[in-house]
Amino acid sequence: MRRVSAISWSLSVFLLSFFFHLLPLSIWSEPAEPTPAEWPPKFNALLFENSSGKLHVIDFWYDWSRGGSLRITQNQLAKLTYERSWDNGTSYLYPSEIHSPCWLMHIPPGILRPNWMEGAIYHGQQYVDGFLCNVWEKVGVVWYYEDAVTKTPVHWSWIPFPGEQSVHVITFNVGAVLEDVDKWEVPDYCFNNNNKLENDEEMKASAF
Repeated sequence: MRRVSAISWSLSVFLLSFFFHLLPLSIWSEPAEPTPAEWPPKFNALLFENSSGKLHVIDFWYDWSRGGSLRITQNQLAKLTYERSWDNGTSYLYPSEIHSPCWLMHIPPGILRPNWMEGAIYHGQQYVDGFLCNVWEKVGVVWYYEDAVTKTPVHWSWIPFPGEQSVHVITFNVGAVLEDVDKWEVPDYCFNNNNKLENDEEMKASAF
């Protein structure tokens, strides 16, 4: 009787060991940390931005296939401005009024790549703007918050010197196309008489 029990026990152990051996290793290992979703190659987002206390509402158009982006910014109780940027680091900033001053800026490496958050450090989950988000930090400067379910960007903040730029995503429309294609074009007068932006004080003096 004891011999039968011993055989049964050995057989049970063998079957359990065999069963566990067949299970995928991932069941026993720690789940992989989430990574930020790449930005779609084309989208439109309505953004609310707080830049060191200055408030802006931004109609942001991103088109990686075109190699550029367009920010149409309504500054609080101030002018509407346009910023047309390319992937070569060139940007033109100009107000909506015709023949107003234009600023030419060189900001390498250019517009954000779709995978610009690649290599970011994961910091767990946090509720932001009422959404449960995965949180990443990159190079100690960018904090990025993405909806844990939909993978849609919810919020990001930059901590450049000397202030902070905080962006909240109001709408995010993948594949959206700017119907007024002329808005992608920088006004001709910007190429005839433009100024290179040197510092923030010159920006303030321009009343942008």
